[in-house]
Amino acid sequence: MVHIPHIVAIPYPAQGHVLPLMELSLWLVKEGCKITFVNSEFNHKRVIKALSENDDVQKKISLVSIPDGLGPEEDRTDLKKLTEAIAEVMPGKLEEVINMINECDKNGVSCVIVDENMGWALGVAEKLNIRRVAFWPAAAATLASLFSVSKLIDDGIIDSEGAILKKQGIKLSPNMPIMNPSDFAWACFPDPAMRKMIIELVKDNNERVKSADWIICNSAKELEPGAFAMFPQVSPIGPLLASNRLGFSAGHFWPEDSNCLKWLDQQPRNSVIYVAFGSLTILDSIQFQELALGLELSKRRFLWVVRENLLTEEAADNAYPKGFKDRIGNRGHIVKWAPQQEVLAHPSIACFLSHCGWNSTVESVSNGVPFLCWPYFADQLFNQSYICDVWKVGLGFNKNEFGIIGKEEIKNKMDQLFGDEAFKERALDLQEKVKSSVKGGGSSNKMFGKFIDWIKTAQ
Repeated sequence: MVHIPHIVAIPYPAQGHVLPLMELSLWLVKEGCKITFVNSEFNHKRVIKALSENDDVQKKISLVSIPDGLGPEEDRTDLKKLTEAIAEVMPGKLEEVINMINECDKNGVSCVIVDENMGWALGVAEKLNIRRVAFWPAAAATLASLFSVSKLIDDGIIDSEGAILKKQGIKLSPNMPIMNPSDFAWACFPDPAMRKMIIELVKDNNERVKSADWIICNSAKELEPGAFAMFPQVSPIGPLLASNRLGFSAGHFWPEDSNCLKWLDQQPRNSVIYVAFGSLTILDSIQFQELALGLELSKRRFLWVVRENLLTEEAADNAYPKGFKDRIGNRGHIVKWAPQQEVLAHPSIACFLSHCGWNSTVESVSNGVPFLCWPYFADQLFNQSYICDVWKVGLGFNKNEFGIIGKEEIKNKMDQLFGDEAFKERALDLQEKVKSSVKGGGSSNKMFGKFIDWIKTAQ
């Protein structure tokens, strides 16, 4: 009888972490594995609610949930509170899930795949003597910066609590691009207590990840060769995209509005600016209005994702400039959440005005779409430097003296990007490299094959 590996996958409870681990899980199902996907109760409900009627994800994957330690109404954007609650509640609950599977499935759990930010889950698996995989959903260079925290402290770049001591750019290794210390993932938090907690968490994760049998990363050697050369124990198996699997993306927190694809069908090739800020970016009403006016001023077609909690104060419908929707007419299309991979693959898309989250970055790169960069926090700031300075496939915006990106700046950068075909040419060159990495014989494809072979080996 053929042994079917049973894998427990547990993401960090945020949209940008759930999506790529769900995608990896669907790849593993395709390879003949059984998956139990463990979300927090809060996110599990959102994922189930957002699944479309024809979505067969629940037939392929066992979706289960455990509490994250916070009540239904508590603020999960308070990362300090969330992290402390997770550490207190989730380890014991995850152990219960694994023990329950082991009682019901005679072969038991083959291995756990854990978001690297959840190092404690590697500890649970080690305690239960189960094979362990750490999954990094973002850029390898960001992981390299986290692995280098102790050295950064020793070299006087940051202090022991994460505060920046040297502001000039540094290279983690000779082959890596220059990193601005202010772009480190923890540096965006002004609260010293928050920064200190993240640094301590990073150090703890760095120790726990040493027990992992594999560290796999949702990136490709072709995108960031220096980072993978610096940490050869990190294995590139990405980009993990539904389009490469010939399937649909799953794990969204909001229902996708696929009607926008019909609107895109009616637009000329390379004419539409796709505007989307991921799941965490928040804009105040002044910045929101400047963005709206910039899109209006550009006279270009646009598809804009305005999710329900994008604004700080008002509901989105009351926040647009007076008469904005009437003036733009059918030139613009606004949705609450979009099927992003399908949007970026659409021939009418000309560029992506993005928060530069890693999922958005690799999705755009994989479709040869240039960027207008509007990073919000954490690793998004460094991802912008990859896009603009290393790959040279996008432009960033400059803020005015009030910290606002003004409508004229938005229009001017759009004109600049549309007026220089070199951005599109470089984006298409990069697309070709990345696509070849996931095809048969490509670097990510070969690495994924080795990983699957390991998964299927006898316990």
